[in-house]
Amino acid sequence: MVCVYLLFSSFLSFILIMVLVAFFILGERKLLGYMQIRKGPNKVGISGLLQSFADLLKLIVKYKVVGFQLRSWLSWLGVMVLVFVSCSYCVLYSYIYSGVYSGEWLLWFLIVTSLTGYSLLSVGWGSFNKYALLGSVRSAFGSVTFEACFMCIVVIVALVISSYDFRLLLGEVWLSVFVVPVCYMLWLVGILCEGNRTPFDYAESESELVSGLNLEYCNVPFTCLFACEYLIMFIFSWVTSLLFFGGSLVVIGLSMFHLVFFIWSRATLPRVRYDVFVGFMWGWALMLLIMSFFFVL
Repeated sequence: MVCVYLLFSSFLSFILIMVLVAFFILGERKLLGYMQIRKGPNKVGISGLLQSFADLLKLIVKYKVVGFQLRSWLSWLGVMVLVFVSCSYCVLYSYIYSGVYSGEWLLWFLIVTSLTGYSLLSVGWGSFNKYALLGSVRSAFGSVTFEACFMCIVVIVALVISSYDFRLLLGEVWLSVFVVPVCYMLWLVGILCEGNRTPFDYAESESELVSGLNLEYCNVPFTCLFACEYLIMFIFSWVTSLLFFGGSLVVIGLSMFHLVFFIWSRATLPRVRYDVFVGFMWGWALMLLIMSFFFVL
């Protein structure tokens, strides 16, 4: 009975998050338009509310001639793994609100996060394109870099609240961001990299890689890559609010704040050189996190 309830909750969470993704893409295009002093989508539906659904229909009906496709089975495997990772995030998201107790939630979240690099490598490697391969390698290594810092930050926050149980974070307002502000700043840098967003969008930096790892994709595979990216952004916005602030009502409001942070960074910040980013994360960020252990203890 518990498994059936959890499965239903996961499916419902997936549907709701994908609807949120559709309207979040519309909101992003609107905000980017106003930040750049221009109009966003405003033709399809009332004030452009149906623009995302029109784009979805356009992407689905497009197709490639079979003889001109430059993808192998490995690229399809990468797309399926990324969809599986996104669905796993939805399962973990619904698990928190399903009433089922588990003290190993963070460990499962770490496992799911570690699978992202494999999917990105498969997507780029199976495209038979050097730009896609270069983008996938850079993005996968950036994901590994984020995971190293992610594990340290999780341990530090667990030391602050004396537990690894996320339900404890959801039940009370902890505001651990004021205890470990350095971890919060480094976490924001990490989620921008994990979400493939400016200034760390090394998988799809158009000025360098000609759209990056999704160069050889269209219709359904491209839609999956595009939607999963935004779904992961929502999940990490929620996890950020839960880790550093806590409380059910606080999490809801701050999740939207962090989603707007993704949009603001795309419209404002310039792209950082890849070697500078990697050097900072491995040379300075990890050192600061290790020093934070002594501060917390």
